[in-house]
Amino acid sequence: MLKSKRFLPLFITQALGAFNDNVLRFAVSILITYQLTQDSSDAGAKLAIAAGLFIAPFFLFSGIAGQLADKHDKAYLTTRIKLAEIAIMVLGAIALWSESSVMMFAVLFLTGTQSTFFGPIKYGILPQHLAEDELVGGNALIEVGTFLAILCGTLYGGLLINQTGGLAIVSISIISLAIVGWLASQRIPEAVPPDPGLAVDYNIITSTKTILGFATARKNVFQSILGVSWFWFLGFVFLTQIPAFAKNVLNAAEPVTNLFIATFTIGIALGSMLTNRLLKGEVSAKYVPIAAILITVVIIDLWTAATRAGSLANADSLMTISQFLSTGTGWRVLIDLGLIAALGGLFVVPLYAYMQLNSSAESRSRVIASNNIMNAVFMTTASILTLLAIAAGFTIPQIFLIVGIFNAVVAIYICKLLPQELVKYLGRRVFRLLFRVEVIGRDNYQAAGDRAVIVANHTSFLDGPLLGCFLPKRANFAINTFTSNSWWAKPAFALFDLLPIDPTNPMSTRTLVQELQKDRHVVIFPEGRITVTGALMKVYEGPGTIAHMADAPVLPIRIDGAHSTIFSRLRGKQRLQLFPKITITILEPVKFTAPDDMKGADLRRHISQQLYDVMTSMVFRTSKTDQNLFEALLDARKAHGGSTKIIEDINRAPLSFSKAVTGSFVLGRKLAKLTENERNVGVLLPNAAGCFVTLFGLLAYGRVPAMLNFSTGAVNMSAACTAAEVKTIITAHAFIEQGGLEDDIALLSKQAKVIYLEDVRTEIGLADKLLGLAKTMIAPQALKWSGADMKADAPAVILFTSGSEGVPKGVVLSHRNLLSNLKQIAARIDFTSQDIVFNALPMFHAFGLTGGTLLPILSGVYTFFYPSPLHYKIVPELCYDTNATIIFGTDTFLTGYARSAHPYDFYNIRYVVAGAERVKAETREMWMEKFGLRILEGYGATECSPVLAVNTPMQFKTGTVGRMMDGLEHKLEPVDGINEGGKLIVKGPNVMLGYLRADNPGVLEPPPDGWYDTGDIVDIDQLGFVTIKGRAKRFAKIAGEMVSLAAVETKIQSAFKDDDHAVVSVPDPKKGERLVLVTTKAKLARKTLSDALKKDGVVELMVPRTIVEVKEIPVLGSGKVDYVTINKIAREKTET
Repeated sequence: MLKSKRFLPLFITQALGAFNDNVLRFAVSILITYQLTQDSSDAGAKLAIAAGLFIAPFFLFSGIAGQLADKHDKAYLTTRIKLAEIAIMVLGAIALWSESSVMMFAVLFLTGTQSTFFGPIKYGILPQHLAEDELVGGNALIEVGTFLAILCGTLYGGLLINQTGGLAIVSISIISLAIVGWLASQRIPEAVPPDPGLAVDYNIITSTKTILGFATARKNVFQSILGVSWFWFLGFVFLTQIPAFAKNVLNAAEPVTNLFIATFTIGIALGSMLTNRLLKGEVSAKYVPIAAILITVVIIDLWTAATRAGSLANADSLMTISQFLSTGTGWRVLIDLGLIAALGGLFVVPLYAYMQLNSSAESRSRVIASNNIMNAVFMTTASILTLLAIAAGFTIPQIFLIVGIFNAVVAIYICKLLPQELVKYLGRRVFRLLFRVEVIGRDNYQAAGDRAVIVANHTSFLDGPLLGCFLPKRANFAINTFTSNSWWAKPAFALFDLLPIDPTNPMSTRTLVQELQKDRHVVIFPEGRITVTGALMKVYEGPGTIAHMADAPVLPIRIDGAHSTIFSRLRGKQRLQLFPKITITILEPVKFTAPDDMKGADLRRHISQQLYDVMTSMVFRTSKTDQNLFEALLDARKAHGGSTKIIEDINRAPLSFSKAVTGSFVLGRKLAKLTENERNVGVLLPNAAGCFVTLFGLLAYGRVPAMLNFSTGAVNMSAACTAAEVKTIITAHAFIEQGGLEDDIALLSKQAKVIYLEDVRTEIGLADKLLGLAKTMIAPQALKWSGADMKADAPAVILFTSGSEGVPKGVVLSHRNLLSNLKQIAARIDFTSQDIVFNALPMFHAFGLTGGTLLPILSGVYTFFYPSPLHYKIVPELCYDTNATIIFGTDTFLTGYARSAHPYDFYNIRYVVAGAERVKAETREMWMEKFGLRILEGYGATECSPVLAVNTPMQFKTGTVGRMMDGLEHKLEPVDGINEGGKLIVKGPNVMLGYLRADNPGVLEPPPDGWYDTGDIVDIDQLGFVTIKGRAKRFAKIAGEMVSLAAVETKIQSAFKDDDHAVVSVPDPKKGERLVLVTTKAKLARKTLSDALKKDGVVELMVPRTIVEVKEIPVLGSGKVDYVTINKIAREKTET
């Protein structure tokens, strides 16, 4: 602002004026104290008279001054006032030369008059030239300029006036600076008169009476004026009595007086700047109560110090500055004066800004003039009371104590007026001390405007107090009437604005709407209760409906960390901490919209969906994804405890977080030496703890694991190694032998070096283990030293496409990709440390890596690894044995488990999550009928880390794959012949860095502009549920019509439930393409097939013309149907 023409000329003008006023005033004060009087009481009386005469014009002429400022251009008035100042300074110089007390008093009266007319202009012009968020800063700079000018003027006038030639220098200076101030005033921009038609009343009495009416018209403005006036009462007492206090109480010489004045004025300037820094442009009185309380405390300490000051020097001589500061008491007095002043700045600056902002533009100058009158009244009262106190025999320290007692009464009154501000201040200090509370996104709060519904996740009993203390502005809190009647809730009514709401009463909604229509903020917790899962609970539509009815935006706020405190309801479900860090993140306001013709239940459902999306998006967007996977593992260890068991496999030797970290450091160091100068390292291991440790060991030392899919055979694995430029493969003898992969590894060993973990283990000694343990103790730093890539957007892992449609491609996923997908899932599905995940899906598969491995472990969920999903009898038994609560699988695997399992094997399962292929209706029915469990079907792609959509317990629709993940953009590209839906193309934080292809090794091929073409034909309904129509490549064009092969498969599966089926297309010379059914059903005639399908409404065009019988449908290791092999079978059959 100091560089802006809107502010700089005014700043210079007022600063020079304040400088001149104080040069003159303190030159007079020094002459009276040290030359014109000998008796200390007489000096004090004359100083009080001089101060009173300077103040009197504020009382007498402020009414007229305020009217003139509202009627005329303030810039024009300023030039005339500064011209008058030149004449006044000439008279002041004459008065100093004449050493006439009477003439000095007269000039002080004129100086006060000039300041009286400038005051309403100075403060009234600020809101005209500055924005609202600049007001506090502008006022702070005005106060800084004023009090620095006071300091410089005081020192200049006080130090020079008694020096040889000093009188001449002072006289010339005040006249010269008055001229400079007048020149600066010429540059102040025009300020349009707010009330040019105002008839000015020049009668002092009536104009003063009228002007005071403006002050009392608004209670909050008048209270601000009283606060400002009390500040000047205090300042007047201290500033006028400092010379006598220094000389007569402290036995200090004149330079000590100047030091006190300097300290006091600098203190006010620093306090003003501190206010601007603390409030950051916000116009708020939140620091006023605490400033008032602390002023009293410091004044009492000053009195205590002053009563002990008699022994500081001999009565025969006055102390120099060095003598005074050589004592502890001297420093104590000086610090107390500085603190009183600084706290005064913190006290008064917000009140000035509040007064300006809440005054109407037409009468703002008159309000400021009324403030000046009240200031004059208070300062005159201070002058009179000081005179009476001196006459009654009170010492200056006693006067200070009396003022301190009065200030205590004022502080109590302020605290009564602003109890929330005091409680919020103290609450903030306590919360920051205990929980290191951080607030992010304050600008979003301001952007919401005056009316908003604040929605927050409800994690603990601390949530309400946290928001009450840290929200930038006051807000009303909706509270259940049952809760409001509790004894412990009663005190909160005195401290916060609580609105008891009966959820069973429909009129409660209208009450909240009415509050919002008064331009207020209302806080509602949409979950209606504190979470017992650590994640979002059921979200009620009420807050969204209320916001829609009140035409108010919804302001989402995430409270993170409070769920880990003892004040949550997660005892026994999560490791609790006494004082975890708490973060409050305020996101952008959201305005809910709905079609004009949408009413009733449809409207409520629509708004409810929007609110749910806002809440889950809030959770995702505020989650930590800007780190690497190893850092996320360390965060999980910190949150859940290093000794917490987290991983187990068929060896039944559980690993804790700390053992997993130590193992990763130890193994990773050995692997790093064996893969020196390599970037991508192949991993050929089964689902086991060792695979996890190898994965993170490589990450710890800057290597990127390339997870080889051993189910695809040696040729495909070789192509994968070529694409990713893999020179070393890590595997295990036991795995190769038990998996029968000797031929595969023999072929791969010709292309890359093979390292066996058993061999590496023999090279690990005690020193290696001790070093690993040491690194575990300083893991965050050790991770950086070890060469780990700390960038979130660096490659974290390379997976390979299934090969179901051709040669596998390398899919490079970054740390951010994977962590984003984890957080997207966690925002929708709740799980706690009481859960147990059974994961038989291999880590080379995106579903197995993200859903079955990283998601649970990095969330503190105990995970059991099993090496093969194809052991249909063993997997259910182990789920029963391990008390698993969550299981992942494909339709193929889930069908196999259901057929083999005992009805009680899955007694403890909460979630059955399916992906990678379409879930058949028969599979759903089987799981529901046999186990009472519904399958949560999801959808994704390796290229998307992999989850794009998933059904959840709260957002479920049979036949769909759920709703799209938060943070994803999507578009549907039209496809010829398909009327509903289109080809899905997505973009988001979980979309891969790019492909690696075998025909262009090592060259990353990023998705165009970040958009990934899934190749899937989907339809998305009004509520956002996604229905998969099929792969674009899984559509056949028959006689010009597009036929979904997946839809035909579904119909056939429904007709013949006890067998497995797959439908593909082959070229046809007449119709372009024809359908071929590959099935395990024996001797299925085409007529039987046709009749069954026609009963289900299938047209003849969709009935396969050729039927191929096989013993079993080929399946990939990931659980997907192997359509490459099936196509070969179909073509061979049709070509023969």
